[in-house]
Amino acid sequence: MPRTGATTAILAAVLFGLSTPLAKLLVHDLSPWMLAGLLYLGSGIGLGLVRLLTASRQRGERGLRGAEWLWLLAAVAAGGVAGPVLLMFGLTATPASTASLLLNLEGVFTALLAWFVFREGVDRRLVAGMAAIVAGAVVLSWGGPVSLSAGWGPAAVAAACLMWAVDNNLTRKVSLADPADIATIKGLVAGTVTVGIALALGDGPPALPTAAAAMLVGLLGYGVSLVLFVVALRHIGAARTGAYFSTAPFVGGVASLAIFGEPVTLGLVAAAVLMGVGVWLHLTEDHDHEHEHDAIEHDHPHVHDEHHRHHHDGPQDGPVTEPHTHRHRHGRLRHRHAHFPDAHHAHRH
Repeated sequence: MPRTGATTAILAAVLFGLSTPLAKLLVHDLSPWMLAGLLYLGSGIGLGLVRLLTASRQRGERGLRGAEWLWLLAAVAAGGVAGPVLLMFGLTATPASTASLLLNLEGVFTALLAWFVFREGVDRRLVAGMAAIVAGAVVLSWGGPVSLSAGWGPAAVAAACLMWAVDNNLTRKVSLADPADIATIKGLVAGTVTVGIALALGDGPPALPTAAAAMLVGLLGYGVSLVLFVVALRHIGAARTGAYFSTAPFVGGVASLAIFGEPVTLGLVAAAVLMGVGVWLHLTEDHDHEHEHDAIEHDHPHVHDEHHRHHHDGPQDGPVTEPHTHRHRHGRLRHRHAHFPDAHHAHRH
């Protein structure tokens, strides 16, 4: 499961990173706000259509239930509404070079909230890996002198990053539900808000071919990427997922070499080294200690392993090795093994 989480987080970063140079091909025909809105809408509408055309949920996924709707509503309000609005106001009074650097705060805030508010496990190796990845992102986004003299402008950009970090951590609390459902809802809300902002700023309706191209990029780079991001949250928690996802700018930089013929820069090489070290530190993490599981009853996709030893009545009596979903109960258990902050390892350290 840890390898699954790392793999899906990196794939999410790859898809999101590739969407940046592809979006640059469209930015001449659309304003930044309209382009962002269409990217989000493409993810929401595209995933929604996939869900409607899917006769049944795949691999035992389940829908949102009970209090999960409240957590998702709070996540969407933070990341899909407050974040874009704060960013809009912040960019009006913040130099581009400063804003680019400040946007790296999302990964930092995500990790800090995960560690100190939501009590995910942390050690020096994990902190060092996160620092290396963020340093690589800073090198990539460095655009000259940084000015914080504008006061509220940089503060608003930083606040937007905080809202996205809150979104990431709250989404983790609903990550046992179908990731496609979560990504569809978030895409539709964020897209509607951002397109509304674009229209309020005076944008007209985009040309149909341009809008379709932007929405297709959004389906893959925002929609499928977010599905993978939620799967990673399920397995390795918000801090580690956020760290892996912070490699997306490097992917975009490499893709730009091929798409726009941009030269290889010292910054890109330095970022590759720093991010490579950070990812290696995370992949080789060995979080192993004796811990206790409290009794809990819940439902989520699972196979029968050391944490799921229940039996099924009827034809499937005995261990089940295929992913499936049903409500089940875990008894109190104390043992030791390598683990990550998934749904069964939310203990304090």
